[in-house]
Amino acid sequence: MRKTAADLFVECLEREGVRYIFGLPGEESLVLLESIRKSGIRFIVTRHEQAAAFMAATCGRLTGRAGVVLSTLGPGATNLVTGVAFAQLGGMPLVVITGQKPIRRSKQGLFQIINVLEMMSPITKATRQITAGDLVPSLVREAFRRAEEERPGAVHLEFPEDIASEPAIARPLDSTKLRRPGPDAKAIDTAIDMIEASRHPLILIAAAANRKRVSVELEEFIRKTGIPFFTTQMGKGVVDERSPLSLGTAALSEKDFLHRAIERSDLIIAVGHDVTEKPPAIMGYDRRKVIHINFYSAPVDDVYYPTLEVLGDIAHSIRSLTAAIRPQPHWDFGFFMEVIASLKAHVLEKSDDGGFPVKPQRLVAELRRHIPADGILALDNGMYKLWIARNYPAYARNTVLLDNALASMGAGLSVAIAAKLINPERKVVCVAGDGGFMMNSQEIETAIRLKVDLTVVIVNDSGYGMIKWKQDSMKLPSFGLEFSNPDFIKYAESYGASGARVESAEDLGRELSDAINSKGVTIIDCPIDYSENIKVLTDELTLRTSLL
Repeated sequence: MRKTAADLFVECLEREGVRYIFGLPGEESLVLLESIRKSGIRFIVTRHEQAAAFMAATCGRLTGRAGVVLSTLGPGATNLVTGVAFAQLGGMPLVVITGQKPIRRSKQGLFQIINVLEMMSPITKATRQITAGDLVPSLVREAFRRAEEERPGAVHLEFPEDIASEPAIARPLDSTKLRRPGPDAKAIDTAIDMIEASRHPLILIAAAANRKRVSVELEEFIRKTGIPFFTTQMGKGVVDERSPLSLGTAALSEKDFLHRAIERSDLIIAVGHDVTEKPPAIMGYDRRKVIHINFYSAPVDDVYYPTLEVLGDIAHSIRSLTAAIRPQPHWDFGFFMEVIASLKAHVLEKSDDGGFPVKPQRLVAELRRHIPADGILALDNGMYKLWIARNYPAYARNTVLLDNALASMGAGLSVAIAAKLINPERKVVCVAGDGGFMMNSQEIETAIRLKVDLTVVIVNDSGYGMIKWKQDSMKLPSFGLEFSNPDFIKYAESYGASGARVESAEDLGRELSDAINSKGVTIIDCPIDYSENIKVLTDELTLRTSLL
């Protein structure tokens, strides 16, 4: 039998180590779908293309190898856009495949035709149309190379149905092993001089450090120097946050306890940070210096313009610093330790509060009590994300999966499903607001069909809680943010999932324990008391941190 370009395409995907393709096919991709059926790759049909892209991007995030998503042309491609942007802004390697009408001769005019390449161009690293079958090996190899190299992101290939059907004689290309260069020796020497000369240095750990295995090197650097550290939201868990030197996570933009430490610092060692992630305010303008340690240079921005850049493999850079640095007697971390003590005391407040609806502090504490140390917490986007980022200590890298780059609602459930596929032996819990959950709640059927064990906690306030917090902070009248919800228990049961409703603060721990240790999918409806948002995160923090 002759080999088609579609067969060759799938052979190339197999050569790249692809295990899963997520998506929804269309008639323009049926030839490719048949080639996938005959391969060793598992095709996972989702209920929406956006969810498929979230899942594929999460596979890329957790493995470092590009996830793959497939859609048809027109509306299938437009449905991908949010998920593709999620991968691109979040630094997640993703290869996007869209079908297209025949490009040599079409009998359907412009039916469903939009310029998908132009649409994808602003939200990908590269976008190409495959115009001949024998070009498949080089285009696929380049797509994976571009998607996976630092900074990772999305790459798009459009595969017209007539090209997919044509014969091809080319062979797949082998992937190449990339050795990332180490840092410049003079940059390391300059960084050491700056760190040793400072009095109050701090370490910032961000997303790029979470992408690569730099935990061991960072832990050794922190052990040797004793320099306290804090993380961005996407840097959580690179270093165990139970450390006595952890200042926590920059969940808020300002006025939290760790911001008092930042204000007192004279040097920030920024490991893996870029301004795509919503930044903590670390620039000191007059006196504070910033060392940028990353795979790539930092574009100048009002909120981030480093004093020194140490470019190259992050682990190599940290290892080089650790080998040569000498702890200094003039380093003074006394104020930072006061901040750490104050923060830990504040986080513990109301963690056992018995009020109902459940306080956010109690929700976070129960999650941490019941999720194992290696368990994975996947978050949608909403007010609870700030509470969890701030109050939930991560014990290992990629055990808190959140998005602080595109920060799209509707991603959490899909992220959790993909995390469970990649880590079937680990417990996975999704936390989503009622608003975000309903944006892709249909993927409960996907989870049931895949037979994954999954706990989904719906934080229920019958409204868009984070925007409500901002609205209240601006002293604006409540308007335009409330809605009603379905009966989430009946909704869960209609899919074949289990459902539970929290009816007291004490219920929450019991329901979490039962769900996490059960088979199948369990949805927990948890009413939340968001009056704590203004009370604690606005008024109380402003008062209490001003006393430090």
